[in-house]
Amino acid sequence: MTYPFSTPNEVTKYEVIDEVPKRAMVIFAHPDDAEIGAGATAALWAAQGCEITYVQCTTGSSGSNDIEMTSERIVSIRAAEQRAAANVIGVSDIVVLDHPDGELEADRVFLSEIVHALRKYRPEVVFTHDQHRIHGFQHRDHRHVGITVQDAVYPYARDHLHFPEQLIDGIDPHKVKHIFFWGTDQPDVLVDVSDSVDTKINALTEHKSQLPGLSFGSDMDLRLRSRHSDAAKGYGFRYGESFRRLTART
Repeated sequence: MTYPFSTPNEVTKYEVIDEVPKRAMVIFAHPDDAEIGAGATAALWAAQGCEITYVQCTTGSSGSNDIEMTSERIVSIRAAEQRAAANVIGVSDIVVLDHPDGELEADRVFLSEIVHALRKYRPEVVFTHDQHRIHGFQHRDHRHVGITVQDAVYPYARDHLHFPEQLIDGIDPHKVKHIFFWGTDQPDVLVDVSDSVDTKINALTEHKSQLPGLSFGSDMDLRLRSRHSDAAKGYGFRYGESFRRLTART
């Protein structure tokens, strides 16, 4: 039996990805997740003419350790931070869904929203959280985004009899070519982001409520760079961003 999507069971070496698609989408749970997970690749591709769309799935309403902070205030703060960060990356459009932080459900409502975004913006590549990560804690919202995105790509966005009510005003079924999962235990592809790591870090500095103290040369900056340099070891370039790729069979 064959399946329309597959991924290698054993990974011995990263495949270096240098092809830039015309359109890509980053689907993420909370403000700042997009830049943390795929910011360098998104910035690199945007600079090379790729149309990048962000889909932010929650409002970030619980994202504060300040006991004086309210959900209403943090939502507006994080919305402004995310738009500023997206501008640094070169994002073309941001879709913001209205799910409360920590209450995202992998249900049919959320699935429908992701399917509609895929059909409307028609990305060739989708970046998102890896729902199968087991080496370390992962936010529940991240897991629900990952599984819903994979379901939305196949089969729901592809097949016209799923959510047929969406197919009006130029919205058609859409086939995504690749999903790139970040935060994965088993990366198998690598992007040379030597020219865009600075842009990623610059974008992350816009998330001041979440990453206070991040600046060029800070300890946090050095840790981020170290992660990217470790990924690139042996590949002939300075910085890499790695993912687990799920590819549609033709």
